[in-house]
Amino acid sequence: MVEVIFLGLGLGLLIIGVIAIFAAGIRNVTLGKSSVKRVLVMVIPFVIFGIAYATTGSVNEGGIVTMMIMMGAMILAIAFTGLKGTFKL
Repeated sequence: MVEVIFLGLGLGLLIIGVIAIFAAGIRNVTLGKSSVKRVLVMVIPFVIFGIAYATTGSVNEGGIVTMMIMMGAMILAIAFTGLKGTFKL
């Protein structure tokens, strides 16, 4: 019983933190401190997860597919950055 309560509290704090991050991002865009493009980059994993969840029908499989796609994108970005620096593109 205690585990369920503390798990719920932890999840609640996580949700409050995510809401605060989104609110700060919206505030920074409205004040002109950040561009919309920089804030929307943070939404990409959620969109990928939503698509993966819709196609697989399972939260676990959707999370794994999201992780694999994001890791693949990271490897491609590192390779592209290395090639760009090597060939001065």
